[in-house]
Order: sequence, then structure tokens, then C-alpha cells
Amino acid sequence: MVKRNLMFAFTLILGMALVFPGMSLAAEKTYTIRYAHGDPPDAAVSPAHADAVLFKRYVEDRSGGRIKVEIYPANELGSEREQIEGVQLGSVQMCNISEGTVGIFFPEILATAIPYAFRTYTEAWRALDSPYMVSLMEEMRKKTGIRCLDVNQNGFRNFSNNVHTIKTPADLKGLKVRTMEHRGHMKMVESLGGNPVPIAWGELYTALQQKVVDGQENPPSLVLAMKFYEVQKYYTLDGHIYSIDFTFINDKFYQSLPEDLRQIVYEGADISGWLHRTTETYVSNVVAVGALMDKGMEVYVPTAEETAIFSKMSQQPVIDWIKTQIDPKWVDGFMAEIAQAKVDLKAP
Repeated sequence: MVKRNLMFAFTLILGMALVFPGMSLAAEKTYTIRYAHGDPPDAAVSPAHADAVLFKRYVEDRSGGRIKVEIYPANELGSEREQIEGVQLGSVQMCNISEGTVGIFFPEILATAIPYAFRTYTEAWRALDSPYMVSLMEEMRKKTGIRCLDVNQNGFRNFSNNVHTIKTPADLKGLKVRTMEHRGHMKMVESLGGNPVPIAWGELYTALQQKVVDGQENPPSLVLAMKFYEVQKYYTLDGHIYSIDFTFINDKFYQSLPEDLRQIVYEGADISGWLHRTTETYVSNVVAVGALMDKGMEVYVPTAEETAIFSKMSQQPVIDWIKTQIDPKWVDGFMAEIAQAKVDLKAP
């Protein structure tokens, strides 16, 4: 009797599978990705959010619903440090953060913080897509358990403040300038005569509003998205650092995915990362500067001679200092990639 009942149940399931071809004998496992970032949830002006939204749509559609992506913008899951800690521990599967906090977990990222290293976006993209960066990110994965899915763009950082226009390093003297929790950026501000003050991203607007610091340094896209124009008057487009964003994923989670889903996640991050770069480039160069001026900010563009003074005062001192903090090979490798990019992209 038991045998007959088992045979009947099996025959019923098999028959249903034949009638409904989409039905499987065992439901396929589904996965949830909690994806955190610190920018406002506005894909029109926030490159990180545009990146996350495209990643979500691509991965959910291509996986047929086997992967669900939950986006947590505007530091909903904590500060950038807490987000990357979550990825390392596995309580958060993915995050998109700037390089500032990465150095706490992986000091070698300091090698990419060379002031005035790039003139153009294309030079930076060439270096970021190089075998050097692949090696650096693989070193990070081995040491931290955090896998980099994509290296994308935070943008060219510029100084703003609420005291006076910054035209030369002398104008930074005595100013309290917020930086990320990035020792390389702090060293750069110090070398230019300013007083660096590391403040978490989610706390920056309030710090500017309450005059805890006089100024900060960020790309135009973020100054606009975060409404810093409400608490800052002067903005100097000196482009001192080409700032990097990273899309990180917990490596154990990534490796636990079936091969076809790993491929979809990898592709999704690559595709959405390109949107991140192009969105930031477009917003910073076409939308943001004009909008900031309309909001009342005074925008200053340094001359080539003025930029050269900034570079001379900060680049080599920062390089020399970074080499005392990490294996110099990472700095030398990055500088070699920059030099090669300049040669490759030289006009005929």
C-alpha cells in the first residue's frame, strides 16, 4: 500500500511537470543581495544610485528572479566604514563606496591617492582598467575576503570652503578642510597648508552647517547631489585627486552562487559600472557646475600655472609618504600605469 501511494505521488508530480514544463521537481534556490551605498536615491544626479538601479534591473531580469537585489541608499545601513565591514562579515552582500574608507581595511589602496596625477578622465580610466588594478584588487580579496566587482568613478575632487576663494595653496593655510577617512588625502591637504579633518560622509553636511570645518573637497556631482551649496560659498575646480568608487561583494557569498548566477552578477556590475562613470562625468561637467553657480556658489578655475604650484607642493611629498606606509611597488606600479596612459593617449 505504501509503495502504491509513493508510486501514485511520483506519477502525479511527473504528470504535472509534463503538463507545466516550467515546473521543476525541486524549486530553484533564490538569493538576496543587500546592496548599500551612501548617495541620495536620485538616479538623475547620483552616479552610485544609477549604478545600483541598473545592476538591480540587469541581475533580477537575467536571473529570472533567482536573485533579488535590495538597494539601501543614503547610508541606510550605516556609514561607509560600517557598510564595508558588513560586506566583510557577510551581513551586507554588496556596497558601492569611495576609496576613503577602503584604506582602513586594505592600506595598499593608498597607492592610488596621488595628487594631480591625471589630467583627463580617459587617462584615469586607462589606469583603472589596467592589469595593475586587477592585481591590486586580487591582493585585497586575498587579505580581506572582499571581492571587487568593478572599479568606477567618484570624480575629480575640488576644494570648497566658506571663507574665501582658493587660488593658490596659500589660500588653504589655516583652513579646516574635511577629508574622507583617508590618510593619503589628509597628507595632501596638510602638504598644501590646510588642516585636514576626517569626517564620515553621512555627517559632512551637518559639520559644514555647524562650521565644525571651513570646507571640504568633492566632485561637482556630489556637491550638487548633497546640496553642499547651501553651506559652502566658494568652489575651486583644481581637480587635485581623481577619486575612485568600488563595487564590492562578499567573496564567500559570490563563490556560493551557481556559476551561471556568478556570471550574471559579474556582468551586471561591469555594465552598471560604466553607467556610473558616464553619469558622474556628465553630471560633473554638464549639469553640476552651472547649477552650483545658479545656487549662489562662486566657482573659480585655476590657471595652468596655479595648478602647477598645487602639484609641486603636494605630489612628491605624498608619494614619498605613501611609500613609507605600504610596499613601494604598489606606488611605482600605479605611477607606471599613469605614465603609460599618457603616452597611449597622446594626440597624433
